Amino acid sequence: MKVIVPVKRVIDYNVKVRVKADGTGVDLANVKMSMNPFDEIAVEEAIRLREAGKVEEVIAVSIGVKQAQETLRTALAMGADRAILVVAADDVHQDIEPLAVAKILAAIVKEEEPGLVLCGKQAIDNDMNATGQMLSALLGWSQATFASEVNLDGDSAVVTREVDGGLQTIKVKTPTIISVDLRLNEPRYASLPNIMKAKKKPLDEKTPADYGVDVTPRLSVVSTSEPATRQAGIIVGSVDELVEKLKEAGAV
Repeated sequence: MKVIVPVKRVIDYNVKVRVKADGTGVDLANVKMSMNPFDEIAVEEAIRLREAGKVEEVIAVSIGVKQAQETLRTALAMGADRAILVVAADDVHQDIEPLAVAKILAAIVKEEEPGLVLCGKQAIDNDMNATGQMLSALLGWSQATFASEVNLDGDSAVVTREVDGGLQTIKVKTPTIISVDLRLNEPRYASLPNIMKAKKKPLDEKTPADYGVDVTPRLSVVSTSEPATRQAGIIVGSVDELVEKLKEAGAV
């Protein structure tokens, strides 16, 4: 069985995001970019499934700018077998929308015929949380979202999901789409020898036109702004003063 893992190039989660002065978007100049953390977890899980003998090949896929090659090389260094880059934009500020991404992934899935697609539940830049679900709808495959545990059992996958009330375990038929959550695993660090080996692993470059997909944006960003600054707290001398302050603020 093949596993496809979509990965996205995003601002590194340790970087403080800055909004452009004119409010048209996020400033990406000289900003460190990395693999989306949830996608990194998906790559790790795919590699573990291969190491356990449950799958034969792990294919990493990225859709975006040419610089996403670096993100794919990271996935290859972690242990993915090969990669596909779909160059869908020239401007690093252009985000490919979930529906276009899902359509391209659907075309790749039909070409590669995997038994499983493992993806992050969402990207930390736009928080859409939609690509996996859209891909499931386009392919007519089963899906399991917010996975914190994945076990392949014959032609089925047993998935533990994180829901508001706790944990839910479901069984889905393969082929299937699984979107992974934070607590599924802890991704490995790529060793120097594996980083060197990754440079020789196959990385195919495609365009949306190769798959007959139009990536013209359907959404336009009206404005971008930073969250409101929190006001400084105050120290009160007694419970009575605390209650009085809360009353003044309308909290009680």
